[in-house]
Amino acid sequence: MSTVLSRPLTTKKSAATGFPAVPQVNLLPPEYGARRALAALKRRLLFALVVVLAVAAVAYGVAFTTLTAARAEQTRAEQETTRLLQEQQQYAEVPQVLGQLTRAEDARRLGMSTEIMWAPYLRAVGAVMPEGMLLTQFAMTGATPMLAPAPPSNPLQKETVSALAFEAVTDEVVDTAAWADALNAMPGFHDAWVSTASADEYNGQPVYKYTSTVRVTSDAYADRFAEEE
Repeated sequence: MSTVLSRPLTTKKSAATGFPAVPQVNLLPPEYGARRALAALKRRLLFALVVVLAVAAVAYGVAFTTLTAARAEQTRAEQETTRLLQEQQQYAEVPQVLGQLTRAEDARRLGMSTEIMWAPYLRAVGAVMPEGMLLTQFAMTGATPMLAPAPPSNPLQKETVSALAFEAVTDEVVDTAAWADALNAMPGFHDAWVSTASADEYNGQPVYKYTSTVRVTSDAYADRFAEEE
């Protein structure tokens, strides 16, 4: 017997499976292997289907919860809107009243835009009149809310919104220049002028009649209802 034949046979085992690591031959028919591959494929497909269904279920749950919350929020918003509309009906006249009040304030502001408190000015005119002079006539002309003031007649004339014309009598000759200066010194007055002076006789005594005019600027406006800035 040769040395090769008498040597004991040794086999190596696979470290992974523990079985002999020798070539093996599959003697099973091909149909058996195909069935095993098909079964494995089915298992994988079933697992994938379960995962897809689980994901779909979670997504459906999230969507349903979100939809439920949105519907609840919509319901609360509709209820709040209904409540506000009901309360609004109780105050439906408020905008109308506010509109009427605004129109009334605008009308008052326009109507009183050219208001001048004449009483203090008349007292001031009487205070600067020469001693012994009596005021007999008084007239005022000027702008109104619907009529703009007349423009200045010359470049040296200040803007005028009104004018006073008055007549006065005295038994003595007066200094008309000093009188005009006193009128011009009053706030809101300018261009005072003694237009005519005439002499007459009353009960045997001499009487002197003077006609004077003075212009009024916008500083004399009371502005009691002017819109505040």
